[in-house]
Amino acid sequence: MIPSSDGAQLMHKADRALASARLLLDAGDTDGACNRAYYAMFDAARAALASADTPETSKTHNGLIAAFGLQLVKPGRLPKELGRMLNRAEEVRLLADYTGGSVEAADAHEALSQAKAFVSAVRDYLDRSGDAPRTSA
Repeated sequence: MIPSSDGAQLMHKADRALASARLLLDAGDTDGACNRAYYAMFDAARAALASADTPETSKTHNGLIAAFGLQLVKPGRLPKELGRMLNRAEEVRLLADYTGGSVEAADAHEALSQAKAFVSAVRDYLDRSGDAPRTSA
């Protein structure tokens, strides 16, 4: 199991990514905001998986997303909606990072809103399970 201090570091990293997403969105960079919103969720998911009975060891984004679903959502530790949010955030990030188009402002606002909710829910989960100290942006 990864020590809880690593989980706390990952949550701090998630908070920094959320703050960056806000700044980028305020500056009109919808693609950058979606990228940072996704990585906020990604790092929070890593922190949650670090506290799991069988910590995630995947080296890929798809592997981490699958492990999040199998180890935390499927057994009911976290709501199904969080799994859907993480999958959707990855889809939007891939659009933002690897296509010629830009993410619409409304979609970027939604991505940031979902990232905030995701990070908050993971933080609450970790606080309830006693696996990470509280941090916030």
